[in-house]
Amino acid sequence: MHRAARTASAAVAIASAFTLAACGSSGGGSVAADKKQTLTVWAMGAEGEKLADVAKAYQKAHPNITVKVTPVGWDVAHQKLVSAAAAGTMPDIAQMGGSYLGEFADLGVLEPVDTKTFKQSDFFPASWKQSVVDDTAYGVPWYVDTRVLYYRTDLAKKAGITKAPANWKEMEQLASAYQKKAGTKWGLYVQPSGLDTVQSFYPFLYSAGGGIVDDDGKIVIDSPASVRAFKEYGSYFSKGIVKKSVQPGYDVIKDFGNSSVPMFFGGPWQTSMIDEGQPQLKGKWAVAKIPGDKASVSMAGGSSLTISKDSGHKAAAKAFISYLTGAKGQADWFERSKDLPANTSAWKTGELATDPGLKTYGEQMKTARSSPVQPKWTEITSKVDTAIESVTQGKASAEDAAKKAHSDIEGLVK
Repeated sequence: MHRAARTASAAVAIASAFTLAACGSSGGGSVAADKKQTLTVWAMGAEGEKLADVAKAYQKAHPNITVKVTPVGWDVAHQKLVSAAAAGTMPDIAQMGGSYLGEFADLGVLEPVDTKTFKQSDFFPASWKQSVVDDTAYGVPWYVDTRVLYYRTDLAKKAGITKAPANWKEMEQLASAYQKKAGTKWGLYVQPSGLDTVQSFYPFLYSAGGGIVDDDGKIVIDSPASVRAFKEYGSYFSKGIVKKSVQPGYDVIKDFGNSSVPMFFGGPWQTSMIDEGQPQLKGKWAVAKIPGDKASVSMAGGSSLTISKDSGHKAAAKAFISYLTGAKGQADWFERSKDLPANTSAWKTGELATDPGLKTYGEQMKTARSSPVQPKWTEITSKVDTAIESVTQGKASAEDAAKKAHSDIEGLVK
């Protein structure tokens, strides 16, 4: 799933509720790609709004194809997809985040990817992996998302540190130095509790070599490596380096700008938020790869494009997805949306190849790790959210929190 910051407007979501039921594919035998036909596409959040412009350009080059894009808010997307799957009204093409794909593949409503048309080697390994269920890919990577370290270089210099932290020890040293020598209120921001706290935790968990569930379906949230990540994450709270609570809708960018939070893990969309919302910071901040324990490993997110198993327009759908996920289409989509390309060839030219910050994201994606594809992944991660909170709030030790998380998710893992 994409970030909450990109959720579509309430008006779009409400309008979608009245139109989705009528947007399913026509069913029946698949129509040849060169025949006159209409493709139905559901895309989420801001992507749904921007994709309509791409569809218009595509239609000019393919006058036999009408692409009908329906924007769907992330807040209602899951339920709309569930309802459509149950009613047999899935669109020809649907955008899906990694947390959804396992569930809908398990329901049997997705067409396997044609691996002769779409080559795994064209994409970041983690982006391809997040659509694979039982050795079969069900989605083509569209864009990727990962986390890197944002930090204030001016305040780091004031604290006597002139390079980005490369490991956990150096990150804790910088966080402490920010407070003690640069006078910041906090040294770092990571989420203390609530929905999707796990996304702040992933860089610690994966860099330690831990995980929640491994690729074989074995629960590893209480492995020694995972417990080590819980301890490290919790230490920032017990030492007073990180705030223990935040209000709903907390904006770390504002505190980054006013110097109370000089360091945080963030996604690519936050670069433009800093440039536009905190212009006084120009030249005073940078991004770096995730400081590692065993290695620098961040989470891999983003979205894939799927084709409905019941679509009557599979050939045309495959052609449109080829356009969107090829190197040229990916570069165009980046210019329109600033979503990072999943196709590695798109990173070889233009801004993606020359901008230092973007190059950091590209380097981080090479080692990024995707979540295992599990039908109940959203439920599983909510249990881990609770475990993390028990550690950050001092209610449980890392070992006890990890053991309870194992017990809580045992019945949810396939």
